[in-house]
Amino acid sequence: MKRRTFITGLGSAVAWPVVARAQQADRVRRIGVLIGYDESDPEGKARLSRFTQGLTELGWTDGRNVRMEVRWAADNVDRMQALAKELVDLQPDVILASNTPATGALQRETRMIPIVFQLVNDPVGEGFIASISRPGGNITGLINAEASLAGKWLELLTEIAPGIKRAAILFNPDRGSLYYLPSFEAAARSLKVEAITAPVYSEAEIETVLTSLGREPGGGLVVPGDNFMSVHRALAILLAARNNVPAVYHAGFYVRDGGLLSYGPDQADAFRRSAGYVDRILRGATPAELPVQLPVKFEMAVNLKTARTLGLTVPQSILLTADEVIE
Repeated sequence: MKRRTFITGLGSAVAWPVVARAQQADRVRRIGVLIGYDESDPEGKARLSRFTQGLTELGWTDGRNVRMEVRWAADNVDRMQALAKELVDLQPDVILASNTPATGALQRETRMIPIVFQLVNDPVGEGFIASISRPGGNITGLINAEASLAGKWLELLTEIAPGIKRAAILFNPDRGSLYYLPSFEAAARSLKVEAITAPVYSEAEIETVLTSLGREPGGGLVVPGDNFMSVHRALAILLAARNNVPAVYHAGFYVRDGGLLSYGPDQADAFRRSAGYVDRILRGATPAELPVQLPVKFEMAVNLKTARTLGLTVPQSILLTADEVIE
């Protein structure tokens, strides 16, 4: 494995100093965290770790001046709503919501407690905020990715697998990924690829889509940012390999788990950055005055072993650009 790093433009990001902070109030603050993953999922653990790392850098330490209340929903919507109520009943100073369903569940429970969301695709369309620059309520956070990224995913898919004739975008509509469809469809028209919209709600439906794509050559797959697909990534990766379907994913952990190619915001880094808004709120800021942040760091990963299994030769353009190349 080899890694390369690069820095993108800062865009609308807000940089937070990591130097000594002002002396904090005596009372211990309470931070709620609602995570869509199962507690045993390594990716969920990594994201929580980056968040707590960010808090530590800003002077907040669990057990000393803050108390963390972490709840794991395992992408179970009913459980997520119950956990959201449980956290709100604790009356924390601020709550971190890890994705679109978590944010929606918390919004249904409180319009008063500050909420900082992570990995939400379309916060305006979901009704969480009034606008990116002026959220206007008790919710703000970091957007997952701009809708135009779906076009980039399809471009990369046709670059690594030039024989693609049709491509499916695989997503759960309840997780906010409808946001990507216009960009995906526009890119498909431009690239002369048949666009297939593939909403899924179960593992059986994931299998149906991948089996259909693999029935004849030329099928490809795009998997956008979607907690449902992240939780069920092992099955998607397995079925893509079994059906000889090249796939591009939104995050590097898919590739580290055996997927072909990924491109998207560095999500672990975004969790670290979200600590900055939690810090601001603990020090007196309100979500209404904190504009939603866009991604500032993107990463690409490619799995050469998977490419060989699929009979693909990875072009130099991807090898030279990738931050992580898995041999």
